[in-house]
Amino acid sequence: MLFFSYAKYSHPSVFHLLINMSKRDLIRKEVSALYEEGAKLAIAFQKKEGEQFHYAYQRWYTKALKVVASLAPDRHAEFRGYYEVDPKRKSLGYGTFVIQDFLKGVVPNQFHYPDFDSHSQALACFFNQLTIFKAIAERIDSVLSDIEGELYADLQDSEIVIARQLLKVSRRAAGALVGVVIEGHLQKVASAHGVKLTKKNPTIADLNDPLKAASIIDTPTWRKISFLSDLRNLCSHKKASEPTKEQVEELILGAEWLTKNIF
Repeated sequence: MLFFSYAKYSHPSVFHLLINMSKRDLIRKEVSALYEEGAKLAIAFQKKEGEQFHYAYQRWYTKALKVVASLAPDRHAEFRGYYEVDPKRKSLGYGTFVIQDFLKGVVPNQFHYPDFDSHSQALACFFNQLTIFKAIAERIDSVLSDIEGELYADLQDSEIVIARQLLKVSRRAAGALVGVVIEGHLQKVASAHGVKLTKKNPTIADLNDPLKAASIIDTPTWRKISFLSDLRNLCSHKKASEPTKEQVEELILGAEWLTKNIF
């Protein structure tokens, strides 16, 4: 599956580049197709038709488990719980029987459960898994938006950390990097609020005024961003005077505050 092959990448900037609208469409289709595959398998299992359930279900579960872990970690344990035997289980019955029991041919004591139908119980567990998966498929856009937002925030944090390290080597380079972080964040804020920009590649100043005009930021924040813009320009443009360590540190602190407080 396309989306879950991304797991091999560890840096958040890679994820941020990969999760765009075209990738979203592919992810949405993959999740939908996997749900349909599971639904057809459940119907065939209910009717006791089709290929051997043991093999088909294991293939589906392996793929579905990765989806749930990636897109709905809060439901991951519950999803696994319908398949996997609880190591703390003290008895086997209606409330503790799971799909793994069915695949292994394990059933409760017939003396205590003379009418126990392992097929029906396994099917009920499978349907519960499909219900969870359906819920994920229905909120895929919001889930991916949340992931993208989190990854973007991680990327900003990483770049600020790098800027602090660069400060030991080059004050200008550190300031220029932080300036890019500020510009990117303000562009994201403008986009989130539908603020129209006149320039294709706006600077901090080009973003600051429209945000204030749209009442997204107040006057004190506008003044603070203007000050950060001046510091960024001092770092990015060759001038007679070099930026001081204190000025770049102030720019870094300003970027850190901005990315955590202005949305």
